Amino acid sequence: MNDSSDPFIKKGLRLLIDGITPAKLKEILDIDTGVYETQQRQAMKIWEAAGGYSPTIGILGAVLGLIHVMENLSDPAKLGGGIAVAFVATIYGVGLANLFFLPVSNKLKELLAAEVNRRDMVADGLFGIASGDNPRVIQERAESYFTTS
Repeated sequence: MNDSSDPFIKKGLRLLIDGITPAKLKEILDIDTGVYETQQRQAMKIWEAAGGYSPTIGILGAVLGLIHVMENLSDPAKLGGGIAVAFVATIYGVGLANLFFLPVSNKLKELLAAEVNRRDMVADGLFGIASGDNPRVIQERAESYFTTS
C-alpha cells in the first residue's frame, strides 16, 4: 500500500486491509470516483465555454471593426484596411474555438473517461479480492476493461 503513489489505490487497499465488507468497499470507491468525475467535468466546462464564446467575441470584434469602417466611408483608402481588421477578429474567434479551446476540452474528456475506466477496474479488482473471488476470475474481469467494441 505504501509503495503506491495513487491515492485512489491507497484508499482502496487501506479499506481492503481494514476488512470492510465488499459491498461497502465498492460503494465507497464508486462514490470517490463519482466525486472525482464531477470535479473534473466542472473544470472541463471552462474550456468548453471558451470554445462556445470565442466565435461570438470574434463576431463582436468584426461588427465593431465594420462600425469603424462605416465612420470612414468618405475615405475609400481606409475601407480595405478596416474591413481586413474586422475579418481578422472573426478568424481569431473561430480559430481559437476550433483549433484550441474545443480540442483541449475534447482531450480532457477522453482523459477523464480513461481515468474513470481505470478507477472502475481497480474498484472491481479490489471488490473481487474482498469477495474472495478466484484470481483467474478477477483477471478475466480486469481484461474486459481493455476490450474495445
